[in-house]
Amino acid sequence: MFGQLFQPMHLLLVVVIALIFFGPSKLPQLGASIGKSIRELRKGLDGVADQPAQSTQTTQTTETKK
Repeated sequence: MFGQLFQPMHLLLVVVIALIFFGPSKLPQLGASIGKSIRELRKGLDGVADQPAQSTQTTQTTETKK
């Protein structure tokens, strides 16, 4: 059923329709936004926080008073 879906002629037709619909100037922006969305989705599914992991060890500082 899906074996014939990804033939080169079908993919070429999809690219041509995308060019007509979005125009050549918007395709790079569209690709970048889709890529960013996929990366954010993967981060969310993996449970990775947006900020880098902090070490579990706490540093102690000594303050001297005069």
